[in-house]
Amino acid sequence: MDSQNIIAIASSRLLSEDNVAEISEIGGKFSKLWEWFWPLALAFLGKLVLVLAIFFAGRKLIHLLLRLLKKGFEKTRVEEGVAGFVSSVLKVILYFLLIMIIANVAGIATTSVVALVGSVGLTVGMALQGSLSNFAGGVLLLVLKPFSVGDYIVAQGLEGTVTKIDLFYTTVLTTDNRTVVLPNGTLSNDSIINVTHEPERRLDLLIPISYEDDIRNVKAILLSIAERHMERILQDRDIVVMVGDFGDSAVEIAFRVWVKKEDYWALRSDLLEEIKYTFDKEHVTIPFCQMDVNIKGAKDLP
Repeated sequence: MDSQNIIAIASSRLLSEDNVAEISEIGGKFSKLWEWFWPLALAFLGKLVLVLAIFFAGRKLIHLLLRLLKKGFEKTRVEEGVAGFVSSVLKVILYFLLIMIIANVAGIATTSVVALVGSVGLTVGMALQGSLSNFAGGVLLLVLKPFSVGDYIVAQGLEGTVTKIDLFYTTVLTTDNRTVVLPNGTLSNDSIINVTHEPERRLDLLIPISYEDDIRNVKAILLSIAERHMERILQDRDIVVMVGDFGDSAVEIAFRVWVKKEDYWALRSDLLEEIKYTFDKEHVTIPFCQMDVNIKGAKDLP
């Protein structure tokens, strides 16, 4: 074997030994990298599985709550516009809370985000305080339904028929055909008399008579007048005629009958008219205020 072949064999052996050392070094580095990466990968996969589980469970829970809310709206017959708006707002809030929970589980800091949302909400709330109050009042009125469109109500020092209920305002048509727009915020916090909510109403009349008149005779007259209007007076209710009070110049007779709400005003007018004509015919006195004027020195007048 010549010297050139010996040198070539020796060089190949040296190269193979260098390659083995290099490969061994690379393997050691990879092993260390794997030992560092594997726990992180397991932790990440664990958080990913937990996040996905929370997301799907939270989404199912949100859908369930929205379905229950929808059924509640259907039972209480809340208007579709209000029901849809409230459902949409609640859906956004619930998903925002779900995202915040997922972010906390994933280790993402949400304190700054919550603080930012809170400050923005506070600023908007202060700027729209009156409108938000009216909106909240409108939601309460539409959900609780103290009155509906078509009801005759007494509120805020006026009375009339409700023609429209919006989220912010309620429109009322008065008896003299004036349209009044009431803010729902103040309306929901005030006393409301719903005159036509019930199908039946008691018609109360307080009839004054003179102290010289016979009370028993007047009571008989009023009962006979009631009998002539029995087609509009509810017969399953008692007709009440009794002494209501002793006034300064008259005995006040309480006359009470029950009617359907749609017959209230017409029957009231008819009864008052017939009472006046009948009292005139029967010589029953309806007292009224009188003033006597005494003039001093009347003897000196011509």
